[in-house]
Amino acid sequence: MSRQPRRSEPNTALPVIAGREHTMNSSADNVTSSPVTDVSLESVMPPVPAAGGVISPGAELVSFAAARPAGGVIDVDSARILVIDDEPINATILENSLRHAGYRKVMTHTNALTALNAIATRRPDVVLCDVCMPVSGMEILRQVVADPVLRQIPMIMVTASDDESLRSEALELGATDLLSKPVRVTELLPRVRNALLVKSHFTHLQSYSQELERQVRQRTAELLASRTELVYCLARLAEYRDNETGRHVIRVGRYSGLLARKLGLDESTAELIEYAAPLHDIGKIGIPDAILLKEGKLTPEEFEIVQRHVALGKRTFEPLSTHEMRAFRSHTILGEMMVNIPSSPLLAMAAQIALTHHERWDGNGYPIGLAGEDIPLCGRIVAVADVFDALSNKRPYKPAFPIDKCFEILADEAGAQFDPNVVAVFGAMRDEIVRIRIALADID
Repeated sequence: MSRQPRRSEPNTALPVIAGREHTMNSSADNVTSSPVTDVSLESVMPPVPAAGGVISPGAELVSFAAARPAGGVIDVDSARILVIDDEPINATILENSLRHAGYRKVMTHTNALTALNAIATRRPDVVLCDVCMPVSGMEILRQVVADPVLRQIPMIMVTASDDESLRSEALELGATDLLSKPVRVTELLPRVRNALLVKSHFTHLQSYSQELERQVRQRTAELLASRTELVYCLARLAEYRDNETGRHVIRVGRYSGLLARKLGLDESTAELIEYAAPLHDIGKIGIPDAILLKEGKLTPEEFEIVQRHVALGKRTFEPLSTHEMRAFRSHTILGEMMVNIPSSPLLAMAAQIALTHHERWDGNGYPIGLAGEDIPLCGRIVAVADVFDALSNKRPYKPAFPIDKCFEILADEAGAQFDPNVVAVFGAMRDEIVRIRIALADID
């Protein structure tokens, strides 16, 4: 049964859906909405027709066993179905038919506004919605499909109209299916079953996708942790060759990351600098021990060799040449895996830092002689962090300078060795620098 909206009933617009965060938590004993009239359920409940017949008042009650949905993915006991129709008798007929088919959790609403709220808060598995109501069922459909969470709920639209444009509009809006009035049980149950199957598949895919995302997040975290450990291991190799402690490279990384953030760099860039900075002196691995560990003053020739460590450091992180890749591939399977890894932003940042952290603001640094802002900012940042840590910690050839003296030396070299702005920002975060230094102090 259906009727057109009365002239006195405005086709009001629906409010924005609220309470989307709530989930459905109803039991089999509390799944039907409050009745709209005082008429008893028995007085309006028509007998159910035989399978294949039209659901209408006056039909004889028969068994629904043959028309019940198949088992497996669909669980009729737990399926939550919401019926929306402004005519109580129509809603009750559909509810009765579904309950005889084994569906226990069936809700009915005769008011479109309360029905919309029920969709948002109780999240049914399927909605059967009449099209022609004072508040159009099409408007309910629009509200549901516009919501990124609720749009997964299958919407079966029920209409007595044979207007093809109306039916096409419903499907275009996102209706899962259409039922024509008078509703036949042989159509109702299979269409509900199919809609539940769609919902079940969607829920399964959603759960599968969420699990994949969880695994990806976990694996990414593991890879990042492994990458960090590898970076520190490589950095320690260089520091141990120079009689420095492994904590030096960690402190330089922390100082550099903090400084990058204070200078306004975005988080991803600051993080790259923090993890690449410990590799700033990786090129020391290529310097002969006789020079690197010499206690006395270096000759000009020896100092020139030491200066090469920046170029060696840069080369360490450059992509392999075609010849080198060929050699690796011919050697081991591991080599094949290594050279097929795409270019790494981290290694690219490490190469730039390794090459430029000994450049000077006044242009008198090495190896290129860059000056001012021609020096990459990452190199200017690490230059300050590296020198501060060298000054503030004990080395075989010198004692640790007092913190005040360290900041004083940096300030004196601002505009000559260091970028003045970088030094100023570094000085302004003195308390944080001291906390890092204490937390990562060398252990004798």
